[in-house]
Amino acid sequence: MIFTVAIDGPAAAGKGTISRAVAERFGFRYLDTGLLYRAVGVKGGDPVAAAQTLTAEDLARGDLRSLAAGQAASRVAAIPEVRAALVDFQRRFARAEGGAVLDGRDIGTVICPEAEVKLYVTASPEVRAHRRWLEVGGEEAKVLAEVQERDARDMGRADAPLKAAEDAAVIDTSDMAIEAAIDHACRIITARLAP
Repeated sequence: MIFTVAIDGPAAAGKGTISRAVAERFGFRYLDTGLLYRAVGVKGGDPVAAAQTLTAEDLARGDLRSLAAGQAASRVAAIPEVRAALVDFQRRFARAEGGAVLDGRDIGTVICPEAEVKLYVTASPEVRAHRRWLEVGGEEAKVLAEVQERDARDMGRADAPLKAAEDAAVIDTSDMAIEAAIDHACRIITARLAP
């Protein structure tokens, strides 16, 4: 069975947590596409060459979840040649037999516009910054500024800007417990899986 779940949204909205839970619940493979861009960003050197030579070891680095890696990912993701180098990998992963969940910022709009299910997970910038601050610490006001800066860059880039696909179901997690958000996503997927 080929069945793709595309989950997009801004940083710290809960899309990674929801995506991992959905993949586990349905037995689908999971790809955090942001990890690809984080790995390219922290690899250093020429970003296009880094994207073209990405290895499994690059994806296993321990520093890929840092704020610095997230900022680096957002910068290299704005380079069309980097995006092109990573698109084919993501599409092959998405359409392989057995079902797949991909989370990112342009999965439902660019990578897999044919996905059987498209979700857009979001939350207010203040809620997302607070969540990120709980993860990484530091000054909460600075984390909010970084979240807003990243949103502006991700939503404003010319190539594959962050936005909900027209046919995506929007899940706002601002006032939603994570289990409720996961259950909501699973209900949408189950409805699409039904014959």
